[in-house]
Amino acid sequence: MGQPQARGPQSPDSDPQSSRDKILDVAEARFAARGFAGVGMREVAELAGLSKSSLFHHFRGKAELYLSVLDRVVERIERRVLPALDGGGDALERLERCVDQLVDALAEHPSLARLLLRTLFEDDDLPEASDAEALAVDQRLDGLIERMQQLIDEGAREGTLRPTSAPDTLQTIIGATVYHFASGDFGERLLGGPLYTAEAVRRRKHEIQTFLHRGLAASPIARHQETS
Repeated sequence: MGQPQARGPQSPDSDPQSSRDKILDVAEARFAARGFAGVGMREVAELAGLSKSSLFHHFRGKAELYLSVLDRVVERIERRVLPALDGGGDALERLERCVDQLVDALAEHPSLARLLLRTLFEDDDLPEASDAEALAVDQRLDGLIERMQQLIDEGAREGTLRPTSAPDTLQTIIGATVYHFASGDFGERLLGGPLYTAEAVRRRKHEIQTFLHRGLAASPIARHQETS
């Protein structure tokens, strides 16, 4: 059997959806590793197996590509977390499901966590012309964060969670999830093993659930008093 022929750069019209997804996959990995300023469009095109003109057929420039990557990241999280927020059960039960789904989303896409952290301090690198697109991504992320804060406040009102600062609690949860999976070599050295194996993900979920039950859940006595 002969060897498969090498494929050259594709034209802009060849399987556009597949080409766009391939560009986003490559760009996501590069931006996660080196940030917005450290990635060039020519590099993305070459790694995606496309010509540079084909890349610009899909994205007008690097800022649009970067924001499209972030938009897809937020969409992946929403797809996992929103059903958990909207499901049945008390606030503690929904928060547990929400955190489990967030961990699953981060574990499924290893570049996601580092990209999320980069968005906190790289917005200034984007050109002013992309402010509207950046604001749209920020609003989606802010909306998700607000939903989680509301859930924590709801738990305090209904007595399933102890009274606490919802922003501080959410900051702790973000650190235990997003930072954990973004910590890379440092995290692996600290924990003595990989972060993304099935066992490591299971252990991370267990640690967070332990925190929720021992550090955030109301005591059984307090919960009984709230319902009596």
